[in-house]
Amino acid sequence: MTTDEGVLDSPTNWVAEHINRYVETDGAEGHEWRSGVFTLLLTTRGRRSGALRRTALIYGRSGDAYAVVASQGGAPQHPAWYLNLLDEPQVQVQVGADRFTARARVASPEEKARLWPVMTGIWPAYDDYQAKTDRDIPVVLLERD
Repeated sequence: MTTDEGVLDSPTNWVAEHINRYVETDGAEGHEWRSGVFTLLLTTRGRRSGALRRTALIYGRSGDAYAVVASQGGAPQHPAWYLNLLDEPQVQVQVGADRFTARARVASPEEKARLWPVMTGIWPAYDDYQAKTDRDIPVVLLERD
């Protein structure tokens, strides 16, 4: 991934607006999305298009890694960003003003068992999302290169 490539932001209008504020203010606006709920920006490479795609995600911590949940609100299919990083785990991350490359990996079942309560403590709706779908909602770890 190179920073001089164009990046396509989420097609969801309110998410794109959130991303724009986040980027324009170096995270001063948008890092804390709601009181006590923090977001990061994740950029993946499209598995079919090859384009860089950016979205905002709620995150938690696991040691030095960042944890994100591929919930898509409990939809029956995985979010595109998750499918993208399965094909290309090298990603770009922005947390506040800190921008870095990372390697994404799906949490092991043992890691997920430990992290799920952490993530539902941050965003309780994750439990509702899991109840809405038959798919096992993955937790992804983003480990700085």
